[in-house]
Amino acid sequence: MNTFQSRFQYYSKRKFFRFGVPFLLLMVGGSFGLKQFAQLRYTFSKKGTLTVEEAEKHGLLMKKPEEVTLETEYAKVKDIDIESWENIRGPRPWEDGTTPAKAGH
Repeated sequence: MNTFQSRFQYYSKRKFFRFGVPFLLLMVGGSFGLKQFAQLRYTFSKKGTLTVEEAEKHGLLMKKPEEVTLETEYAKVKDIDIESWENIRGPRPWEDGTTPAKAGH
C-alpha cells in the first residue's frame, strides 16, 4: 500500500499526468460522445419524400412533377412587368396595418 501511495504522489507531480492524461481522456471521450450526437443526424435524415397521398391526407395539394417545368414557370414570369413598380413599406408592429406607408424621404 505504501508503494502505491508513493507512486501516486510521484506521478501526480509530473506535468504529463496532471495535464496530458486528462486532456487525452477528454479528447478520446469527447469523440465517443460526439459520435452519438452525429448519429442523430443520420437517423432522422432517412425520412423519405412526401408522397401525393400523404400530402392530400394532411390537406396539401401537390402538383404532378410533369406540370411544373422550367418552361411553364418561365411562361408565367415573362409576362410580368418588372419595370414599373412602387416601393411600399409594410406596417410596423406599433402602426395600424390598414394603410401602407409610402416609402420615400
